[in-house]
Amino acid sequence: MDATTDWFAPVTLVGQHVVLEPLEHGHLGGLIANCVGDPEVFRWVWPYEMADAAHMQRVLDLALDEAARGTRIPFAQVRTSDGAVIGSTSYLDLSVEDRHLEIGWTFLASSAWRTAVNTEAKLLLLTQAFDTLDCERVSFKTDHMNARSQRAIERLGAQREGVLRHLKLRADGSWRDTVYYSILRGEWPEVRDGLNAALTQH
Repeated sequence: MDATTDWFAPVTLVGQHVVLEPLEHGHLGGLIANCVGDPEVFRWVWPYEMADAAHMQRVLDLALDEAARGTRIPFAQVRTSDGAVIGSTSYLDLSVEDRHLEIGWTFLASSAWRTAVNTEAKLLLLTQAFDTLDCERVSFKTDHMNARSQRAIERLGAQREGVLRHLKLRADGSWRDTVYYSILRGEWPEVRDGLNAALTQH
């Protein structure tokens, strides 16, 4: 099996608090039930003003279209305590040759905020990236106005690299500056230990 097949083969990542399953159409109902109705869930993720069922359908369709084209590996986030589909996250900006990817397009139902779910999901994704896919670099990016996301990324142990100014036009016509972070292979053991320690505190 070559490296490309390894990266794109469907995989389910199983944790104590959350399971990350390959995203599929069957997850739509759960995403609508648990994420739609709270505009804060999508405030920084998607340039639509209305977070409704049609919006969620567009989110899912885009993710699956990009997966089919080999430019994204999307997952559904399933809470183990009740089996609820509470969000999605993805690998993107994939480079098998240069061994790097980005973790992004992440959204999570507010009922799971400040729980072990997000910490464990990132641990699962990073473990897969570094220990199975042999990545050298994993990156994250977020809106410069999204302070909550920046704090969450920094708690992972990712290093802030800088800001790309006016990188994206928001739906309201304003310009988004994008903050970039990364974790390198040499930093992964310390990051892994920190995430495991954080999980014991939940």
